[in-house]
Amino acid sequence: MIKIFWILLLAIGDMLFNTSFASDSLITTQTFFSIRYEMLIFGIMLVGIAIFYNKTMHVAVLGMLALCFYKYEFVEGFSVIKTLFGFHTATGEYVAGSWNTYLNLALMLPGFSLLANIFENSKAPTLIPKFLPNSAIGSFVLLIVIFVLSTFLDNIAAAMIGGSIAMALYKGKVHIGYVAAICAASNAGGAGSVVGDTTTTLIWLSGKDPLLLADAFLPAFIAICIVGFFASRQQQKYCQISIDPNDNTAIDKAKLLVVAMILVGAITFNYLYEFPALGIWLAIFLGRLFTKINFKEALSSINSTVFLVTLVFCAQLVPIESVPDASVLSTMVIGFVSSVFNNIPLTQLCLLKGGYDWALISYAVGFGGSMIWFGSSAGVAICDMFHKARSFVNWLRYGWHIPFGFIVGFGVYLLVFGWTPA
Repeated sequence: MIKIFWILLLAIGDMLFNTSFASDSLITTQTFFSIRYEMLIFGIMLVGIAIFYNKTMHVAVLGMLALCFYKYEFVEGFSVIKTLFGFHTATGEYVAGSWNTYLNLALMLPGFSLLANIFENSKAPTLIPKFLPNSAIGSFVLLIVIFVLSTFLDNIAAAMIGGSIAMALYKGKVHIGYVAAICAASNAGGAGSVVGDTTTTLIWLSGKDPLLLADAFLPAFIAICIVGFFASRQQQKYCQISIDPNDNTAIDKAKLLVVAMILVGAITFNYLYEFPALGIWLAIFLGRLFTKINFKEALSSINSTVFLVTLVFCAQLVPIESVPDASVLSTMVIGFVSSVFNNIPLTQLCLLKGGYDWALISYAVGFGGSMIWFGSSAGVAICDMFHKARSFVNWLRYGWHIPFGFIVGFGVYLLVFGWTPA
């Protein structure tokens, strides 16, 4: 943290001595080797997030303060208030603010944490192992189950539930390649679902049709089938499935009903009022009338909520010209970049730039983040359970099938749907 702070101070100090202004523009033309200083600060922040993965919120807040300091100091007319709540131009045109996006995110993420907790406490996940064959096919089916869970649960929750099941099935002996596959399955399932991944939720909140984004399920399913084929064989050779036949846990149907209510509420209120968070929390409070809900679980997501909201806001402060023009090649490159840098700000920058094929970009940033363990929040979460997977080299060595599956899925999407920017 201290090193990142001093790096930012040095960068800002360099600006103070080398700043030049364009007379006909509100924005400075100051660059460092043709790179805008906003992008440089943003990049340093992302590197800090990758290195200090246990202090992601602190790094994000520090990066936001540095970006705001630069904007206030060197960009004429910049205001956080105007950015959030809108303003009128000199010609009288009103430019809308983005406060509703951040409020939605701030309320939705704790809501999704409760959703995952309610689903887990319903005991429904405990039934899954009973239907898995004791072979590589069972390992493959578990990955497909995680894929399905992630379509209506947050990908972090799906990864952690899947990891818990794998931990029990294999008595703690889970191959690194299979750990990587669990991460990939949770990210793949969320790629086409507006409630399955924060990146897809962002695209949804920006006004894109959820049915259009559902096209991302095709490449995601192809990719996870490829990954599952190789990962399940790795796991079978390493350790086979072990199931307790005497486990007779009963399902809490009331909690499953609350899960359904939350999903329906999110979709309904998004269509009616473009405010899905309200539908989520109304369903949660209604569900509280007939089943117990652990609201402390929402408090545990405060750090991640602040981190994600801050990261998205920082992305909005970066100049749009820093993002490459939309194309098939740039979309694929963004998919690989998301394996190193967090996919949430990448998605926000793409939304600001515009012109992308949104289903394809959803797949690229969603599944692409699985290639390296810190490329997605699900990867960081699953490595908290399996510490041996927290190795850049081993993840690439045993999870080689993830970039391979990503490329194949990408190609299948283009063959079926083509490049359809919007």
